[in-house]
Amino acid sequence: MATAASPSRVPAQQAHPEQQYLDLMRRIWTHGDERVDRTGVGTRSVFGAQLRFDLADGAMPLLTTKRVYWKTATREFLWFLTGRTNIRELCAQGVEIWTDWPLDRYRRETGDPISRADFSARIVADGDFAEAWGDLGPVYGKQWTDWPVYEPAGDGLFARAAQGVNQVAEVVESLRKNPGSRRHIVEGWNVAELGQMALPPCHKTYQFHVADGKLSGLLYQRSCDVALGLPFNLWGGALFIRMLAQQCDLEPGELVWMGGDTHLYLNHADLVEAQLARTPEGSPKLAILSRPESIFDYRIEDFEVRDYAPQPAISAPVAV
Repeated sequence: MATAASPSRVPAQQAHPEQQYLDLMRRIWTHGDERVDRTGVGTRSVFGAQLRFDLADGAMPLLTTKRVYWKTATREFLWFLTGRTNIRELCAQGVEIWTDWPLDRYRRETGDPISRADFSARIVADGDFAEAWGDLGPVYGKQWTDWPVYEPAGDGLFARAAQGVNQVAEVVESLRKNPGSRRHIVEGWNVAELGQMALPPCHKTYQFHVADGKLSGLLYQRSCDVALGLPFNLWGGALFIRMLAQQCDLEPGELVWMGGDTHLYLNHADLVEAQLARTPEGSPKLAILSRPESIFDYRIEDFEVRDYAPQPAISAPVAV
């Protein structure tokens, strides 16, 4: 007796990895708790969020529903690895991510209504001006590469050591020699120095994990501007994994991103609505073109993004 053939099962189309970012944006904008924040602008916020991105085969969490300036984000990340904290080097490369904070301080303290462009140009041209007004305090890179250490100086006193702890170098060493460790951590939240920073670290904790020859990384962010900051943070977290993996002879695994206060600013309505109306497409990939001697020796020329055809950029104001 013949039986009817079972209908073939067609697997559901896998969602584009970027869709989880858009879903988070929609959830915050639709259901987020409206709050008064430090900047006075106001936000809609959720507490506790997670995104996961597979980094196999060169894949990167580079948004396609708007243009993300990955070279700018990479230059900032490479600057972190130098341990320097003055914006002069960034401004000289046309990177203005950090300019608003020292500019705001300069305007407040001097009363000079200088434009951002003129302030940045003066930072680059005048070393003394840059030294006086361009330093951000001991932000990210300083903590990553020179976490302060104090040594006994006699009579019960302690003095700061000439060189602190280079957390990044120690993670490279521990990944190579003890990959199964649960202590592959880079931390930026130095409680004793928060008051000296232009902005306390938002992407504060990185932890790395090795399994089956693959390196995965978890980034915990205490505070996250989803519209403007998160696209850069996702790129930076994935870039960190890719660079460490290359230096430690591992394959890239997964980026796990976790957010504490995860928010959208109320004055970003136009950006949110425009981006949520778009559909992600394409699979941008990162190629690292050479292997420097150490993780501190990469240059912007070592990175190439392929197959990236984003939709147009969407601008929105930065809340300082």
